[in-house]
Amino acid sequence: MVDFFLSHLQHERRLSPHTIKSYKLDLEQLHTFLNGIDPSQISTEDLRAWVVSLSEDGLENRSINRKLASARAFFTFLQRKKIISQNPADLIKSLKTPKPLPVFLEERNTQDLFEQLEFTEDFEGLRDKLLLELLYGTGIRLSELISIQVKDLENDRVKVLGKRSKYRIIPLHRTLQDLIKRYLELHPKNDTHLLLTDKGEALYPVFVQRKVKHYLQQISTLTKTSPHVLRHTFATHLLNRGADLNAIKELLGHANLSATQIYTHNSIQKLKEVFQKAHPKA
Repeated sequence: MVDFFLSHLQHERRLSPHTIKSYKLDLEQLHTFLNGIDPSQISTEDLRAWVVSLSEDGLENRSINRKLASARAFFTFLQRKKIISQNPADLIKSLKTPKPLPVFLEERNTQDLFEQLEFTEDFEGLRDKLLLELLYGTGIRLSELISIQVKDLENDRVKVLGKRSKYRIIPLHRTLQDLIKRYLELHPKNDTHLLLTDKGEALYPVFVQRKVKHYLQQISTLTKTSPHVLRHTFATHLLNRGADLNAIKELLGHANLSATQIYTHNSIQKLKEVFQKAHPKA
């Protein structure tokens, strides 16, 4: 049953291999905990005992909720296939979790990143700077960055393939346009991918992560230096400068506004700092 479900995730829902692997591991863990009983025989009490066991093992609520979501999706699938009549996970509520604020760079840090650091004018140097400029200048995800092809560029915009296999168009600022033009002059014409490794191959996640970490550590003291930090920075800076929240939602490719609203917390924090410094009564 699990293999059937995983095949559904891959071929019908088109989830990433990494996500499918997570589902597989979660369901295998549940299977082991319940001593291999048939999924159709699993009850709400069984799932509740599993959640309690995970909590007693010291697993964070956020991780437990992710595992519970995997189980819930699996039983929903079985219910739709008429294998079970009721979803045993329906009566189990997700555990409460604190919502961490997105980690982002201050504007002075981004200025240092692109103005103080030196990038060579050869292929590798221009590639590194373009990689960083695209992440910060468009707010795209790591997976979206890797998938960009030369044909996706069109003057002052780029077409990006996001989650749920949906395309969106993102404008490119003038500096980014000029950088792309210089980079393409050195780009191998026989490859369709925009960004390539030093060996001329398509980028892969670890390569991008290492590059971003290398440069962010030179201009910031943040402990988190992933590509997603630049996505958070893009959204936060737009909001701080008065951009409409719905517009930011569309640029980020969020399915609903609630995912974008987390950036308002950073904006409110900035307003508090301004208030503390400027108000006579503060």
